[in-house]
Amino acid sequence: MKLSVRGEYALRALLVLGLHFGGEVVPIQMISEEQNIPKRFLEQILNDLKVTGAVESKRGIAGGYRLARAPQEISLASIIRHVEGALAPISCVSERFYEKCSCPDEARCAIRNVMKDVRSKILEVMGTITVADLCARAQKLAEEPATALDYVI
Repeated sequence: MKLSVRGEYALRALLVLGLHFGGEVVPIQMISEEQNIPKRFLEQILNDLKVTGAVESKRGIAGGYRLARAPQEISLASIIRHVEGALAPISCVSERFYEKCSCPDEARCAIRNVMKDVRSKILEVMGTITVADLCARAQKLAEEPATALDYVI
C-alpha cells in the first residue's frame, strides 16, 4: 500500500475536522490554508468523503464541513479503502479487491504468502486507528518541544 497525495490530504482534512468535532462547520478555506491543500482538490476530496458518510457539508455563506459521525467511529482503514482502494500491497492478497496473480501456483507462492502477512499488519494498524486517535496524536505532538532538523551534507 502506498498512500497517494489524495489519500494523505483526505487524512489531513479529517484530522482538522476531528479536532473541531462538536463545534460549528469548518470552512473549506480554513482547512485548505491550515493544511496547505489546494482548495479545488480539497473540495473534490471532501465531496468524495461525503459518500462514505464520514463527512457532511453545510452550504451557504456560513457553510463548511464537519464530521458526520463521531471521530472514534471512523477508522483510517475505511477512509483509505475508499480513497485509495485496497490496503494490500498486491492485488492477489486483497480481501476486498482480489485479482488473480500471474504466479504459476498461487497457493504455494512465497511472495504472496509474505504479502498476506504485510496486508494483515497494515490492516491491524489501520483498522484500529480512528480519526479520534489521529487527533489525540496530533495534540500530543503539538505539546512536544520543537526540535531543529539536522542537515548534514
